[in-house]
Amino acid sequence: MTIFTPADHLHRLAKRAIDSGAVDSLEAAEAALRSYRLAIDFAPDVASEAADQAALLTAIVLARRVFLGGVTVSGPLDIPLRARVVEGKTLREAVMGLGATVGTSAPATPSLSIGGGKRNKVSFFAVRTVYAGWRGGIVPAHTETPFAQSASIVPLTAMLAAALAVNEAFLHIAENNLVAGRRAVGLSLWDPTTDWLTPANEPALRFLPSRLWLIGLGHLGQAYLWALGLLPYADPSALDLLLQDTDIVTPSTESTSILTTSSMIKQRKTRITAAWAEQRGFTATLTERPFNAQTVRGSDEPAVALCGVDNAEARRALDAAGFDFVVEAGLGRGYRDFRSILIHTLPGDVSSLNLWSQGAAAGSSVENAPAYRRLLGDKSLDQCGVTLLAGKAVGAPFVGAVAATLVISEVLRLLQGGPVHKLIDVNLVDPAYLKAHVNPHEFGALNPGFVAI
Repeated sequence: MTIFTPADHLHRLAKRAIDSGAVDSLEAAEAALRSYRLAIDFAPDVASEAADQAALLTAIVLARRVFLGGVTVSGPLDIPLRARVVEGKTLREAVMGLGATVGTSAPATPSLSIGGGKRNKVSFFAVRTVYAGWRGGIVPAHTETPFAQSASIVPLTAMLAAALAVNEAFLHIAENNLVAGRRAVGLSLWDPTTDWLTPANEPALRFLPSRLWLIGLGHLGQAYLWALGLLPYADPSALDLLLQDTDIVTPSTESTSILTTSSMIKQRKTRITAAWAEQRGFTATLTERPFNAQTVRGSDEPAVALCGVDNAEARRALDAAGFDFVVEAGLGRGYRDFRSILIHTLPGDVSSLNLWSQGAAAGSSVENAPAYRRLLGDKSLDQCGVTLLAGKAVGAPFVGAVAATLVISEVLRLLQGGPVHKLIDVNLVDPAYLKAHVNPHEFGALNPGFVAI
């Protein structure tokens, strides 16, 4: 019988408020999340309707885990659903199925606009998504679109823009960031080091991956799958996925993992993600053993791996497993750095054994925060329970979503003959300070498996 601890129930963004000392109890942290609301104004453009739908659905699936007071959507929703990441015949069915309310929001509710041109200037938080080619981001809702509409939009840019919008809204509402909503924020997925507002020499998206091994199916792994579901596969069965994880869904999983709902508690993550993938038409194979030094890729298994586990032992084993190409992402764990994203590709000039050397320094303790002292004082938890609770990571689904667009883009660029980065380092407090370095390894002879669009 599975028994969940208080740590298994904790919303990972409620933990941000607890660890920072902003609140003095678990109840206050959860109450704050329930007071947060977001309004989404949907006005699809004819030329970018598919991308606009992708942005809308991504914004909802992220925001409803963050703004627990509710997500309200207005606009023309009685149109055919074009994005295969959710079920439904119409966009309205998909929106409601994801947990949003259709209708008019309360006045001055922080808002996100998707599609259409600039909006009227308002006194409260209001941003809108913009994307073209391989570039996506957000601008203040009342400003002009900063670049010409592209004839070809890489769908991941819509996911990127939506995730950045939810991040920006949380910065504004929960952290009182004074610049949030008043700036342009975005990235180029073709060349993350360039100014995303400047037109770049980007190719059209011509090839998609056909075989992938996903290691870890929680926060990051589910974001990887959502990103793959947005890609324009003419025949989704052309994508063969090997899904690997050992965990079950806990009550807190839903707060960060975007394919998870409360009805899935106690189910294995492999099973719920395989079901989702197969409903989209993908082919899925499962393995429910740990990824470690004993894991060896068979010759008939995917040669490209996407790793999303918070486990040094698994990361150290990546080089030795026999993959031709690996993209790995790690996220910050604390209330100060949970927006940090670090991405590596392998093989590179540093081995996985050296990248994740043994004996790494442990993070600082937060057990002296007022909420933890209160739990001890009223004997709600003993010292062991408090230590377990304090050791859980802070997490936000919008961070994993941004990371997923960068991870999948490494594979897409490889297939289009573009550059591969050995390292990408970015913090969503200000993505403009992203750092990236090209991987010196020669991947020209690699055939990872692909299909043409």
